[in-house]
Formats: sequence, C-alpha cells, structure tokens
Amino acid sequence: MDNVKKYRMICTLTFGDIYSQIIVWLIVLFVSLAAALALMGASRPIYALATVGLILVLSLPFLLFAFVTTLLNHIEFKSVDIQAEADASLKPQPSSQMTSQGAV
Repeated sequence: MDNVKKYRMICTLTFGDIYSQIIVWLIVLFVSLAAALALMGASRPIYALATVGLILVLSLPFLLFAFVTTLLNHIEFKSVDIQAEADASLKPQPSSQMTSQGAV
C-alpha cells in the first residue's frame, strides 16, 4: 500500500475552447429560423415549425457531444508528491500584509 499515489484533477478549459462551437450552433439556429420564415409564406406554415423543431432536435445531440468531448480533452490528472506537499504545508506562510512606514 506504500505505492499508492494521490492525483489532482485540473481542468484547463477556457471559453475560447468552446467559443467556435457556440458560434457554429448559432449559425445553424439562424439558418433554421430563416428557413422557417421562408416556409411561413407558403400555404402550410406547420412545415415551418416542423423544420425549426427538426433542426433543433437533430443539432442538440451534436452540440452536446462537442461540448462533452472538449471538456474531457481538457481534464488532466497529475500525480501529487505527498512528501513535498506535506513539507510545503509545514513551512510558515509569508504574511500577505505589508508593513507601512509612516513619515516622521
């Protein structure tokens, strides 16, 4: 049991990593709304609502898959040296307060 290591999970995901996915999905959304407006002028407006619903229902799983895989690609597990961490916790921490010198 002495060779058991501890691991620290680090997430390096930033907004820039998913920004392009959000932009592409918004483009798909606006194209579907444009198609719905084009079909709305037709004699059967129910097709317009069905088109928007179909595009949303079909695009959401792809968006979810893209988000989840991007998130999983940015999760890192790093081994933690228990002895170094214990030594660091025993060291006195420097004070964050600055001493002020008054003018005499």
